[in-house]
This record gives sequence, structure tokens and C-alpha cells, in this order.
Amino acid sequence: MADGNSEYDRLTRRESLLKLGGLAATVAGAGAWAGHELLDAPTAGAAGTGPAAVASGLVSCVLAPEMTEGPYYVDGDKVRRNITEGKPGAPLLLRLTVVDVSSCKPIKGAAVDVWHADAGGLYSEEAALSTAGQTFLRGIQRTDAKGLSIFRTIYPGWYMGRTVHIHVKVYLGGRTVHTGQLFFPDSLTDAVYRRSPYKRRPGRDTRNATDSIFRNGGKRSLLVLRKSGNGYTGRITMGVSRS
Repeated sequence: MADGNSEYDRLTRRESLLKLGGLAATVAGAGAWAGHELLDAPTAGAAGTGPAAVASGLVSCVLAPEMTEGPYYVDGDKVRRNITEGKPGAPLLLRLTVVDVSSCKPIKGAAVDVWHADAGGLYSEEAALSTAGQTFLRGIQRTDAKGLSIFRTIYPGWYMGRTVHIHVKVYLGGRTVHTGQLFFPDSLTDAVYRRSPYKRRPGRDTRNATDSIFRNGGKRSLLVLRKSGNGYTGRITMGVSRS
């Protein structure tokens, strides 16, 4: 799927799932796992599959709790990789991998939906925020043969009562199999927020330790981040049940 905003067809949630689900099999349950790294396919294959392989430590998957989708979910996100729409902020490349929880093997064709606030703490498509009709920082991508979906975005801003986060949903076979939130180390956020345009809004009021949602398992949903040019690359592996 190409970069940029060339695929601007608006999709209803049902259309999104039908077009992007990619898996005909029925998916039972919505338990999800997430890990910070996924071993390459040959290594994982040599380690075997299933819970025993996970327990051995040769296949890296960590249980991640389900989390609320929050008040800013919008039906019908655009199918695109670049979701910035020109919004200013530190560049962030998200590399989100979806795997089968029983084996940690990649799942091709899962639909990954993300949305988050801009540097000023605002979400798009929200009348109460005066952003109705706007679509910035929202998008859907389908995983490739390695289970990978990639989004080009910016480091999220903050808003009152919440720590910095990104919302995520994963769909398989037309069903939602994971609803979660992705988090950032506070020390990194502090560094990013000393830069423009974030420094125009000092005094964020909530950090990870005092966020009610982060306290319910957020440590297992922390992105692994590294510096990349003037921005960052963040990655995490999310496992879902297919049977």
C-alpha cells in the first residue's frame, strides 16, 4: 500500500472490516497479547510453537490487557499509511506487528486502526473540539506477510486527565479482536515536549503513574522507541487469538 493520502475513500466500519479483515476464518474471543520484539521466522520456527515456546522465552509474547476505546473513536477511518495531514510535531514511525498468540507467528491481512491527539491535544472528527469534518491522525492499515502495519504520524500531544497515548484496534475476519492503547516512557515525552510545537503547552497534568488506564496494565503496552533522524520509530507486537 502506497504512502501518502492517495486512498481517501471514506469507509464505514462494516466496509472497513469487510475490505481489510483479510481472513475468512471465524475468530473466537478478543484476548490479545503484545510484546516488544518478535523473533525472526526461522528462529521462531526452530523454537516450536504454542504456549511451550512462549514459556521457553524463545518466542517473545507478553499478555496485554484490553483497554477502553475511549470517547474519540470514529467509524470510517481512511485507509492510508501517512496520517499526519500536515500536522506539526516530532515525526513518529509506528511499526505495529500482529501475531497469532498460540505461536507468535505473523498474521497477514489483519486490519489495524489507530487514532490519537495532535500536538495541541485535539482529536479530529469531534464537534466538541471544533474539529468536525477533519480526519488528521486517524487511519487504517492492513498487515503484510510479516504481520507488520506501518503508520507515519507525529508524537501525540497531551490533554487534561490523560497520559500520552495512541488508541489502537485490530480486526480479523470482520470482528474486533483487540482494543488497546499504546504508551510512551515519560522521560522521552519530557524531552519531546521541550521542542516546538509542544513547548507552547507546558504543564501537562497526568503522567503514566497517575493515569487510571495506564495503571491497569499500561507497562505491557509501552512502545519500544528509538531515535530516527529528528523523530522516532516506535514498535510493538500484538498477538490475537484466531481460534
